[in-house]
Amino acid sequence: MDITCLLRQTFFGVCFSISLSSVLGKTVTVCIAFKATKLGSSWVKWVSFKVSNYVVVISSSIQVLLCVTWLLVSPPYVDYDHHSYSGKVIIQCNEGSDIWFYSMLAYLGLLAAMSFVLAFMVRTLPDSFNEAKYITFSMLVFCSVWISMIPAYLSTRGKYMVAVEIFAILTSCASVLGCIFLPKLYIMILRPELNTRKIIMQTKSIT
Repeated sequence: MDITCLLRQTFFGVCFSISLSSVLGKTVTVCIAFKATKLGSSWVKWVSFKVSNYVVVISSSIQVLLCVTWLLVSPPYVDYDHHSYSGKVIIQCNEGSDIWFYSMLAYLGLLAAMSFVLAFMVRTLPDSFNEAKYITFSMLVFCSVWISMIPAYLSTRGKYMVAVEIFAILTSCASVLGCIFLPKLYIMILRPELNTRKIIMQTKSIT
């Protein structure tokens, strides 16, 4: 139980930061690629670098540092709730420090917001190469889910807090995966005739 309490939120925070960092890295790559197409652009020198890899590593490392500091300073622990239900004792995980817990969530929100802003800025790029629209919508749904989750999480107790968090995790994961990959699956499975180089180049010339 002690190990579960220690790793429950920190493992979630690190895994989600890796996922959001990957989306952010993809968005940054799209931005650089199209800025570099302009004549005389200074962004050309960045195209050869693996910018997305650096974004993922640095962004994830910051979250890992936050979580490790949280575990060292004020680690979560097993708590016994005698007050929520009369005549019952509820065994639950206390976060140890609300400040570190919400700092971890705030950093995830920062990554999602950065992805949303960057994707929104380049949403008008040519459709044949542009995934920014899908990333914009997925991050919008992601942020909406977690913003609505916070008051629901604070107003519940015991097992219902866990249920609210699980619902938010599953919904936000489904939104990111669905908004980014469903359009690709639609083309690959239902419209394979559009998944050709000829069609892509024709779309590029039109846009």
